[in-house]
Amino acid sequence: MNGIELSFREGFGDERPRSLTSAVQERLRADILSTRLLPGQKLHIAGLAKQFSVSLAAVREALSRLVADGLVQASDQRGFRVSPVSLADLADVTQTRIDIEGLALRRSIERGDAAWLAAVEAAWEALKAVPYRYPDQPGVHYEEWVVRHRVFHRALVNACGSRWLLGFRDELHEQSERYRRLSIRREVGKPRDVEAEHAAIVEAVRRRDADAAVIALSKHFTITMEFVEFAAPRISEVNGTN
Repeated sequence: MNGIELSFREGFGDERPRSLTSAVQERLRADILSTRLLPGQKLHIAGLAKQFSVSLAAVREALSRLVADGLVQASDQRGFRVSPVSLADLADVTQTRIDIEGLALRRSIERGDAAWLAAVEAAWEALKAVPYRYPDQPGVHYEEWVVRHRVFHRALVNACGSRWLLGFRDELHEQSERYRRLSIRREVGKPRDVEAEHAAIVEAVRRRDADAAVIALSKHFTITMEFVEFAAPRISEVNGTN
């Protein structure tokens, strides 16, 4: 199977998924979000079953779950493929993320206690300890930054009080991450200070200024979209990979 190079057994650590189907789903999800599996790439059930040493049924169920998550598409004639990308979809994902995550952030600021604010501060300090750089620069622990970035943004909204908001928010974050990964290696014509963008959000949260925090968050997401749009030629080239 082209595009899958990681073995089924590596990388799980001590906490094993409860079923083979869940394990396959998690590995495919990771490969799609990291763009090891490219948009439009065909997913052969038999090849995946052989690669992961699981049944065809386990792979089919894992792919069906990823269809529900919007990461995979299914058709009667063409089977399963990684969901394609487009600038129109990027704009939709970004605006919806602004709406959903902005609401979750506003509620967190209104409802969050001292423990929530302390968790935000801790996540912010951890993120600053790993400066943002391009992944191909020497000495850069890019994957560590990605993990801390995800934790930071989740910490901001953890006090919203709605599992539905958090669930939708997490799904949109994953979709946004896939676009960012596709564009990350292309240099842009203007500098970006990601740390300053994050700092603006944190400062507003400290003041309990929900309006300012949502504006800063929206600006942060919009700038990300603009940088991805700059890489549009590269993004359009990857769709339809066999």
